[in-house]
Amino acid sequence: MVDQLPNLGREQEMLEAMGLSSMDDLFADIPHEIRRADPLPLPPPQSEEEIWADAQRLLGANFSLDDRPSFLSAGLARNFVPSMVGMLATRGEFLTSYTPYQPEVSQGMLQAMWEFQTLVSELVALPVANVSMYDASTAAAEAITCAVRVHNRKAEQRNTAYVSQLVPPHRLSVIRNYTIGAGIDLRILEHGPDGHIDLESATAAAGCCAVYVEQPSALGILDTGLTDLKDVVGEQTALIVGVDVVSLGIVEPPGNWGADIVVGEGQPFGIGPTGGGPIYGIFACSEKYLRQMPGRIVGQSWDVDGNLAFTLTLSTREQHIRRHKATSNICSNETLIALMGAIHMALLGPEGLERLALRVAASTEATKRALTAIDGIELVDSGAHNFREFALRLPGEATDALKHLDGLGVLGGLDLGSWWASMSKCMLVGVDERTSKDDIEALAKGMASWVRGTQA
Repeated sequence: MVDQLPNLGREQEMLEAMGLSSMDDLFADIPHEIRRADPLPLPPPQSEEEIWADAQRLLGANFSLDDRPSFLSAGLARNFVPSMVGMLATRGEFLTSYTPYQPEVSQGMLQAMWEFQTLVSELVALPVANVSMYDASTAAAEAITCAVRVHNRKAEQRNTAYVSQLVPPHRLSVIRNYTIGAGIDLRILEHGPDGHIDLESATAAAGCCAVYVEQPSALGILDTGLTDLKDVVGEQTALIVGVDVVSLGIVEPPGNWGADIVVGEGQPFGIGPTGGGPIYGIFACSEKYLRQMPGRIVGQSWDVDGNLAFTLTLSTREQHIRRHKATSNICSNETLIALMGAIHMALLGPEGLERLALRVAASTEATKRALTAIDGIELVDSGAHNFREFALRLPGEATDALKHLDGLGVLGGLDLGSWWASMSKCMLVGVDERTSKDDIEALAKGMASWVRGTQA
């Protein structure tokens, strides 16, 4: 027999069970100004045909980065991905694979991931790489916490890490989120007026647990001073370097000039830019950090019959094995996306990667020259060498310039005032291997007309 409930509605019954008297009490913690008082303005029920027609209308209002000249980069590349990448990665053997816990049935995916690790290791000149991270920002944050675990006991500045002044704010936000939880004292590493690292002030970081810098920086500057940074901070401090992976086709890999850990965005290899979709980060290190590095590692071995075999190794630090002692919150990774990166890197090969990097470098220089030839526009760091990105100082607000360019059908770049308020009259211009002569001419023509308008 069903118990007779009091003469109360279900809603009131649940509120009373929680010690509340009304729905307003339930949502009292939500600020009043963001509560929605009126119902959503939704249309009445629709047929499938009507829904599809509406969807097409809405999607038709968008445009992709390929629909117009685009110079928006700021961390993601509008790269070209060979069709072979998608064709191979979407084969059933890869597309439907899950974490290869059982090596006896996962040799194909395990070998592919081992190849990915090998490619990353060779790319950055460090002996160990994992199967990937979520993105460059989480990779950088995990690298710092990893370094602190390794160095904290011996460091003169215990639980302390320094981060470059030119790390973009969205990445710094992720790093702060990780380090606050770990009780790490995060300090800023200063750069000079020319955008290069201030090696004299960097002596303050000597003896700390970790130093994180980027090459190139958020302003696209290739900083030659970074090659001396390891000597400044010392062997007991982990030097962590964030990289543009394509630049390593022509730029000396960090592992050759003292980096202990290298991280970066893998997105330029394998997938195009995504607005919040899946990307992947790379993470490589020297053997000192092997036991504390996050993520999964695939090892190469031999089976009982002497045949080459692959398996997950050193995975006791993973959350799925030792959750209460986990050193990282990455309990999965971007394996399929990393596979796409491995396919792309393998298709390029060393010579292809060099040619790709040279194309990006050439586009960077050609765009710089075209824009700085306009009276009133100058480089923020005039003496710097840049890769992929560079910052311009404008005679007016960057938002106004970008609106003008948008009206001409050109996506001009990033308003640096959205990163640093003091740079509201600066714009970050990004190029890629797909930037054409016509794209550069359209941008230069649009900028010249905007400058004339500011001087009128």
